[in-house]
Amino acid sequence: MTKLELKNLIDAAAGRRKADLVIKNCQIVNVLSGEISSGEVAIADGKIIGMGAAEYDGEKIFDAGGKFLAPGFIDGHIHIESSYISPEQLGRIIVPCGTTTIIADPHEIANVCGLDGMRYMLEAAKHTKLNIIQAMPSCVPATPFEDAGAVIEAADMKELLADENFFGLGEFMNAPGIINCDDKALDKILLAHNMGKLIDGHAPNLTGKDLNAYLSAGVGGDHECTTVEEMHERIAKGMYVLIREGSACHNLRTLIKGVTTLNSRRVLLCSDDCQPKTILELGHMNKNVRMCVEEGLDPITAIQLATINAAESVGIYDRGIIAIGAHADLILLDDLKNFRVSDVWIGGEHVAENGKYLPEIIPADISSVRGSVRVKNFSVDRLKLNLTRGKVNVIGIEPGGVVTKKIIADVQFDAAGDFIFNPAQDICKVAVIERHHETGKIGLGLLSGYGIKRGAVAVSVAHDSHNIIAAGVSNEEIFCAVEALIKMEGGMVLVKDGKIISVIPLMIGGLMSDLSGEELKRKLDNLHAKAHAELGISADVEPVMTLTFMSLPVIPELKLTARGLFDYSTFNFIPLEV
Repeated sequence: MTKLELKNLIDAAAGRRKADLVIKNCQIVNVLSGEISSGEVAIADGKIIGMGAAEYDGEKIFDAGGKFLAPGFIDGHIHIESSYISPEQLGRIIVPCGTTTIIADPHEIANVCGLDGMRYMLEAAKHTKLNIIQAMPSCVPATPFEDAGAVIEAADMKELLADENFFGLGEFMNAPGIINCDDKALDKILLAHNMGKLIDGHAPNLTGKDLNAYLSAGVGGDHECTTVEEMHERIAKGMYVLIREGSACHNLRTLIKGVTTLNSRRVLLCSDDCQPKTILELGHMNKNVRMCVEEGLDPITAIQLATINAAESVGIYDRGIIAIGAHADLILLDDLKNFRVSDVWIGGEHVAENGKYLPEIIPADISSVRGSVRVKNFSVDRLKLNLTRGKVNVIGIEPGGVVTKKIIADVQFDAAGDFIFNPAQDICKVAVIERHHETGKIGLGLLSGYGIKRGAVAVSVAHDSHNIIAAGVSNEEIFCAVEALIKMEGGMVLVKDGKIISVIPLMIGGLMSDLSGEELKRKLDNLHAKAHAELGISADVEPVMTLTFMSLPVIPELKLTARGLFDYSTFNFIPLEV
């Protein structure tokens, strides 16, 4: 800011010159004082310069009609890539929901395209009015037991981590690495500390001394709580707890019961992974705030969880509030029950009205993140198992989340030792095929609870290394689906009786489409309908997103990577046969 700019700001605040915008006749929701007051808010140069009863003259006057003016919502932790649309298109659908800032961890595209992927995300962020604050992916790959498209060590992080757009390290999923003082993990922790950056966490089921060891490294927050007891332990030990409610994981109604007037300022809201279907039908952070109020939380406290708490958790103090000098990210709400958003301003610019995103979208160039599917030595024969006995370890899907259970089951196999599918048993074959470096690696396992009875599903989204994951009733069906996916350079494929019945190309790193949120939703709705109706996938299972998490080894209990079956409890591979 120059001296002239500062003088103009002070003059506007003092009423000596007109404000750029004055929002009059509103009920101001003050998350600092916990009060609601009638008045107006004046804005100049993108900042709030006046508020309350004092009357300002403005170049533009907006009559709020007595509605509630609140700070713009902040999503405390999200992976843009998991929306399957680009940053520009995500901004287009969540800004009208009142979300003005997101804390984004681009570790999905970093696992595919490395630093080039993160540079693409930074550039794409400039093409949306949505404020996108980035985290430096801390675990690429998530563990040493995977095959990602890139490996990012501490030395590789320095240049981008120094960028003001990066608040710190993203979720540190390799908790065992920290607890056991792994050299490479500690190098990353020390880099963040020495650069004055924060560290986000990822600590499912961690408690007691192991949690203490993890926190002693300086980890500040966690979005993996599933019980009130876990949440309370983390808060008591100094962490921020991010209550997650997205498309795959639904923890809000359980955890909000543990929020009290004494601990609420250490709690914030996030979506983590959220598809356009969820956003367009239910909303984004406005939906999460609404759910908090439905569960009995005071409306102002609920708004704090999605504004000031989220901002402060990443060391940002000029947004998430309505205060003099704050960034003018504001939303107009019809009421504090349904949280319908009528208008949105970002930096004082009117960017959404009655559900419509107002600015023009000019997408960023995606050439640097295309052509990311490279597979070698793949054939139908390589999908065969060589069982010598029928008692096996099976990945068991748990509805409503991404945590799985380890099941021991008896299955049938043929004379050559290959698994025989039995639709009455609800166990199918699942495969993870390395797609980054043509290593030819294929991990094979068995999956329970998916419900598939016919055909196969293949996706180039497979958290977090994002190889190809496929599940189906036969080797031939899986092979057909994977071959189609390879030819279209990434996406989602459904196959039935050897024929392709639904496809969605994802040309941006094999993770995201260039379609609008509405267009992608229509295609996903169609794909989901066919997955349930024609393939028989269980009605309570999200057929794509659920499958994409079956390869994430940092989530309990049993997962599959391109190297084989991985047991979270021992943090090592185990054989398929028991």
